[in-house]
Amino acid sequence: MSIPNVAQVIKQLERIADSEIAQHSARYFKTGPGEYGEGDRFRGIRVPALRKLVKEYRALPNADVLTLLHSTWHEDRLLALLIWVEQYRRGDAARKQLIFDDYLANTAYINNWDLIDSSTPKIVGAQLFAQVYTQRQHSAPIALLTTLAQSPSLWERRIAIMATFYFIQKGEFAETLRIAELLLHDDQDLIHKAVGWMLREMGKRDLAVEEAFLLPRYGTMPRTMLRYAIEKFPEARRQAYLRGTL
Repeated sequence: MSIPNVAQVIKQLERIADSEIAQHSARYFKTGPGEYGEGDRFRGIRVPALRKLVKEYRALPNADVLTLLHSTWHEDRLLALLIWVEQYRRGDAARKQLIFDDYLANTAYINNWDLIDSSTPKIVGAQLFAQVYTQRQHSAPIALLTTLAQSPSLWERRIAIMATFYFIQKGEFAETLRIAELLLHDDQDLIHKAVGWMLREMGKRDLAVEEAFLLPRYGTMPRTMLRYAIEKFPEARRQAYLRGTL
């Protein structure tokens, strides 16, 4: 069987593109002047269709994946990241490290929330978790997340908090709490949403840990962050947080 190449992938993407979907996506992902996705371009391909292509092109060479990731088309970049997720899942230690390194070297192209949310936990989060809890290398992973959380790039800051989703899924909350603290007063709504979401996910597993973080901070944290964090609370408790009566 022949090895797939990026030219084949692009031809298939062009074939299934839909201009009506593209217009909707451009609005949904805020591509107008001054918006967070300003200038991004969409072919008009829905995520389920891209996931089908992952199965077909999961053996795509890394250089070709990088070519897709460097594309000006949003769906090309998303497909590249989804292929990396699959290759990381199946890869040996050397392959995982290569994908992780290339991911962090190319964050300039991982530049919207869906690109991050669909790939960061399963690549960056998984690799850092392995370093901390399997290889017992604590300082480097923690320093990396700190650097990302303090980056001037909105997307790198989102990568920092979303990487900890993998930790949450493994029952480890310390890094989520630490990064949430660093991002507590971030000025971007997309960070408020991501931090609140991760706090909520943590609370699903240990509500006491989430509330221990919220109680001293809920009065000053961004409202959107708080709303996301307490979304699944019992209504009376949720309202108490919102009214500041705890």
